[in-house]
Amino acid sequence: MTGISRRFRSLPIRSRLSLLVAAAVAFAVAAVSVTCWFIVRNKLYEQVDNRLSNINSRQLLTPGDVTTLLTTCPQAAADSDSTNMRPTFFYLQLVTSQGRVCVIPGSEGVVKATSTDKSVAANPDPRIRTFHNSTDTEGNDVRVTAVAIPLAPGPSPAAYPDVALMVSTSLKDTEKTLNDLALVLLLVSGIGVLGAGVAGLGVARAGLRPVDRLTEAVEHVARTEDLSIRIPVDEDSEDEIARLSHSFNSMTSALASSRDLQQQLIADAGHELRTPLTSLRTNIELLTRSEETSRPLPPEDRKALLASVKAQMTELAALIGDLQELSRSEGQRGERVQVVALQDTVEAALLRARLRGPELTITADLEPWYVRGEPSALERAIVNILDNAVKFSPEGAKVEVALRDGFFTVRDHGPGISADELPYVFDRFWRSPGARALPGSGLGLSIVARTVQQAGGEVSLTHAEGGGTVATVRLPGAPTAPPEPEPS
Repeated sequence: MTGISRRFRSLPIRSRLSLLVAAAVAFAVAAVSVTCWFIVRNKLYEQVDNRLSNINSRQLLTPGDVTTLLTTCPQAAADSDSTNMRPTFFYLQLVTSQGRVCVIPGSEGVVKATSTDKSVAANPDPRIRTFHNSTDTEGNDVRVTAVAIPLAPGPSPAAYPDVALMVSTSLKDTEKTLNDLALVLLLVSGIGVLGAGVAGLGVARAGLRPVDRLTEAVEHVARTEDLSIRIPVDEDSEDEIARLSHSFNSMTSALASSRDLQQQLIADAGHELRTPLTSLRTNIELLTRSEETSRPLPPEDRKALLASVKAQMTELAALIGDLQELSRSEGQRGERVQVVALQDTVEAALLRARLRGPELTITADLEPWYVRGEPSALERAIVNILDNAVKFSPEGAKVEVALRDGFFTVRDHGPGISADELPYVFDRFWRSPGARALPGSGLGLSIVARTVQQAGGEVSLTHAEGGGTVATVRLPGAPTAPPEPEPS
């Protein structure tokens, strides 16, 4: 059985569907055919029983005939020419409760008496009639009815004691009809099953044609890594195949977009790394050549070169850290998402911002607000926003920070951002022309946008009245901390 199941699973899906359809149709046809055969059989037997019931024992036998038959008790059918009775084409005989059979003249033959016939003779009641199948002495199938012989008519007539009349007829024609019907049903069933198998194969081929196209597309992508391929889909269709095709097209589109972004990230990272690496290499070569030629640089120049090397290495480290942050997927986030007191996170970021811009006046108006997110990522995003405000604010300027009803805003009084540059501020490695001379990687706001989106919020930069820029972050949350879940 296991081997058959294994071989069945190894067949192509079309063949399996065809076999399953054929098996289902075969089962249904067999059930219908068997039911039909039994219904026809019962109807034919009912007709035979009606014919047997229409035979009146009083027309066949008089009380004197019964007495004579019981006395002489013929054991074989007599020729109708030697009797006064015409042929009846029925098996006619008397049976006693002991099983003794007396054949009536004109009978077609002798039928074997069964226990059912003996019980009718032992308990004579003309109102009770039994029907059953039996065989004659030659082995032919017959239909038999047994009934007690009444002595006189009436509502409750008496009957001859221990004697019953057996009337039988041959089932040859009935059995021939049933056999012909069985043959017809068998042929029709076979043709139906074969037709169902062929139809199932055709339906499977038509139904699986979209799956074939999907398979070919997947194999093409695996072979060529071409993610531009799309499967034609009927936009009005909503079946499983259409949904699968839509999902495949969406998947290949997302993969193509992801690969393009990856390639762009690699290209941009290579471009951004080239400048500090070139500068770092030049400075190190100058220091090395000075040592090799025993021509030391002036102390001021040497100090300036070392400071430049240190600054470039710091810039490289920051750039690499930003790249690592952007390359992390959602499943690679290091910390567990939890409830974060945003006002505390902003306070910690403000301490760092004041250290980086001691010449600035940074004011804060913070209200409690609790959000769900990754604490370190949220702090990094807020620090990046504050760093931008500190970086672009002139000396002695004011930076206003506020947290009210889930809106975190940072307003600076710097040069601001032009309207044509606003759509690009959250792109990776994008830097305005005026900021390219300042330190930075161009990834800070990209990290802010990603972190805020992961927390379910929104971030935007707008012009501030009177000059400067307003950075606004909206994060869903509540002014009070949710209760801690009870330990299970």
